[in-house]
Amino acid sequence: MKCPYCGYPDSKVIDSRPTDDNTSIRRRRECLKCGKRFTTYEKVEQLPILVIKKDNRREVYDRDKILKGMIKACEKRPVPIKILEEITDEIDKRIINSMEREITSTEIGEMVMEKLKNVDEVAYVRFASVYRQFKDINTFMDELKKLLKENETKKEKT
Repeated sequence: MKCPYCGYPDSKVIDSRPTDDNTSIRRRRECLKCGKRFTTYEKVEQLPILVIKKDNRREVYDRDKILKGMIKACEKRPVPIKILEEITDEIDKRIINSMEREITSTEIGEMVMEKLKNVDEVAYVRFASVYRQFKDINTFMDELKKLLKENETKKEKT
């Protein structure tokens, strides 16, 4: 590692430990020429994932958008932020572990709705109404009927 003080191309590692969040390694180094110490961080390189929007534009995947969308859908609902963060983590892991470089916003939206449906039905309908862009009250009612039918099926099984 090149010394930031004198530019010498070699240094030795004095101390190495993981950061608090365990996402990188902090290394204390000492220049072999001038003896000054400096810190470097080693982190796994992640290639960006692109989200293909409905109009075919592409933008860099941002997990915070998932969380913000769910927070908005759960406004004034008894859903703890911790649950929403856990859902975001699950969806994020699923997207990253897919090893795909691109994902459609539709796929992400479906993952969110699948999770929200099991957490809070009102939040699910709110999210679906924005995500699916209900054109009128009939489209909205169709989604509610589907949800009610699924609930009846669940009750019959228990």
